[in-house]
Amino acid sequence: MSLTSFDATGFYALLRREILRFVRRPRNTFVPPFITNVLYFSVFGVILGERINEIAGVPYILFILPGLIVLGAVSNAFENASFSIFHGRWNRYIEEALTSPLSYTSMVGAYVLSSAMRGVLVGVLVAIIGMVFTTVGVAHPFYLVAFMLVITLLFAGFGVIGGLWADDFDDLTMMNQFILRPLVFFGGVFYSLNEIPGIFRQASLANPMVYMVNGVRYGFLGVSEVNPNISLAVLSLLTLAVVAVNIVLFRRGYGLTE
Repeated sequence: MSLTSFDATGFYALLRREILRFVRRPRNTFVPPFITNVLYFSVFGVILGERINEIAGVPYILFILPGLIVLGAVSNAFENASFSIFHGRWNRYIEEALTSPLSYTSMVGAYVLSSAMRGVLVGVLVAIIGMVFTTVGVAHPFYLVAFMLVITLLFAGFGVIGGLWADDFDDLTMMNQFILRPLVFFGGVFYSLNEIPGIFRQASLANPMVYMVNGVRYGFLGVSEVNPNISLAVLSLLTLAVVAVNIVLFRRGYGLTE
């Protein structure tokens, strides 16, 4: 089996299988983020928004929209990849892909791309929900699309690592609930970095979610508390590095062989 060769037929077959896996289960894929984000917009956007009014000259409900999109997108990209890899290991059907002529690059590409697609779809769903509560515009379409693609691919790559590392389903839940979501909530989703004391603001800058949330916020609103060009460049390099790690782990059989 080659490390870098690309088999288009096998790649598209595996990609199609992984996409159909979540598309055919809308109750698991789309209903939970729909309900969760209706509650977020109702409580944080409508109720709190009436008291907070504006942040950086932007209505509060509109200010939190990009962060909620990031939360939904990266959570679902991570969850899809980690569950798909772990479930395949658990039920041993991942061996069908491992014993096929597919290269490791093609396998990782299919898992990562399908999971990123789920993240983007959920992000679009959250944006549509936001349109019910407020007027949504796009200030910089290129940055919006670029950041959405990069962050979903990045967390799909992290999800592959999580799926290979996990020993049981509790490990998957722990990673999503106790690592991923806290990073997002402390990444400037519901508040401005300029509103917190200096030492805490500096600490927040160590959180990669800050750059993702601000990047998507810049795409929508044209407002960002960090440089979007630097953020996009760093996140793109990190994504390439994580996907490269995925390929190496597959080649070494990490978590795939007993």
